[in-house]
Amino acid sequence: MALISQVFGNEIIDPFLSMINKCPVLNTPTDWKESPESHVFIADLPGLNKEEVNVQVVDDGRVLQISGERKEEKGDENVKWHMGERFRGKFLRRFRLPKNAKTDEVKASMENGVLTVTVPKQEAKKPERRVIEIEEK
Repeated sequence: MALISQVFGNEIIDPFLSMINKCPVLNTPTDWKESPESHVFIADLPGLNKEEVNVQVVDDGRVLQISGERKEEKGDENVKWHMGERFRGKFLRRFRLPKNAKTDEVKASMENGVLTVTVPKQEAKKPERRVIEIEEK
């Protein structure tokens, strides 16, 4: 696959890669899958640990929010950078949860830079049937 690139001096810049690195949504790839028991969100957050990531349920329990920040590396004046492609800065992803989400039982875990958030589902309420007695007049 050919990349669209421009040459500036000795540096090759890929405009598509530059756009991805600047976009916190594109740079926080997240899968959402559903099983009969739960909704599972899996986000790739390489290089981050659990202290740098926040998982919240907001907007009256209707939205799952994953946020955090990848800090800038401390500079060493003796180091010469040739390329910096990894995303740095804040990121925020929001997912509208379905009505059957049990937002008070959300669990999150992180292993090797992969965040897994599990949102259990509640059984769909069956419409209540109520018999109304007819009065005689």
